Amino acid sequence: MKSAPPTAAGPQEQDTALSAQAATAPPPTAPAKQPRNPLHGITLEAMVVELSSYFGWKELGQRIPVRCFQQDPSVSSSLKFLRKTPWAREKVESLYLFMQRERRRTGEG
Repeated sequence: MKSAPPTAAGPQEQDTALSAQAATAPPPTAPAKQPRNPLHGITLEAMVVELSSYFGWKELGQRIPVRCFQQDPSVSSSLKFLRKTPWAREKVESLYLFMQRERRRTGEG
């Protein structure tokens, strides 16, 4: 009688192979290095606070016309909206970078 051909690895062997792969992978909590990203390490809250103190809520609402900057503005309401709305967050990030360039150009910071 002929023996059966070898089969694929059993579930126990597959688990061992997966755990070996996981052991060699970097931990998921390790921060990514971003040496050329000017926004790296700056929280959205810090951006909103600096923009509101630099421009004021009224001008901020004119530059980025969203309701959270125009009607009863606050940092907390702005953060809630910006975390859910990628296009608005991109505008805030862009304006923040503009503000940083202006500060360097004029020698404010």
